[in-house]
Amino acid sequence: MHWQGIKIEGLRKRYGEGDTAVDALKGVDMRVAPGEVVGLVGPSGSGKTTLLKCLGAVIEPTAGRMSLGEDVIYDQGWKISDLRELRRDKIGFVFQAPYLIPFLDVTDNVALLPMLAGVPNEEARKRAVELLEALDVAHRAKAMPSQLSGGEQQRVSIARALVNRPPVILADEPTAPLDSERALAVIRILNDMAHRFETAVIVVTHDEKIIPTFKRIYHIRDGVTYEEAGEGRGFEPALDKFAVK
Repeated sequence: MHWQGIKIEGLRKRYGEGDTAVDALKGVDMRVAPGEVVGLVGPSGSGKTTLLKCLGAVIEPTAGRMSLGEDVIYDQGWKISDLRELRRDKIGFVFQAPYLIPFLDVTDNVALLPMLAGVPNEEARKRAVELLEALDVAHRAKAMPSQLSGGEQQRVSIARALVNRPPVILADEPTAPLDSERALAVIRILNDMAHRFETAVIVVTHDEKIIPTFKRIYHIRDGVTYEEAGEGRGFEPALDKFAVK
């Protein structure tokens, strides 16, 4: 039986060849269980971005093994023939900026990915509306991105990341532009959604406001990861206790 969350074993990434080669990742090991939100922290140049790009199948590792959900996606080479399909169907991405499509309304921004995956339009929009309701932003379903607040935009981007029901979400500095209250609200949402959908979530962050919320943290330095227990204050998985405005 395959590990159901995120599993990384001995992952390496080398840029360049010969004397000019740079080892960005030197043997990374990580595990994130379904329903778990884990922090990934480290200084600039430590390998965080490279690791996230490898996990997101954006760049190819040099060696090692990666499993996402039930699938071994890399083992000394890609094991998945269509990486674009993998990114679309198995990995949800949440970025520092929401990157919503400005000429589509909120519902269509969320429904677009399942439509591209072949889900009928009606079913895709139904999924989108259900997630918008769960994230307490359904009242903005017909609004355009420019009409939303920053917190609302980030909630829509989380709905988009979840809409294809991926086993994995990769969040890259998702709270960087937000104040403390809204940053903590976004992390509450990610925790609630991870719990609700049994999704494994990695949050790359420098944000000191949210680091105390993680029960487990991976530090990365010079291409190597070190695991430690976090303060783990955590959150009650109940969306009605907070709001992002």
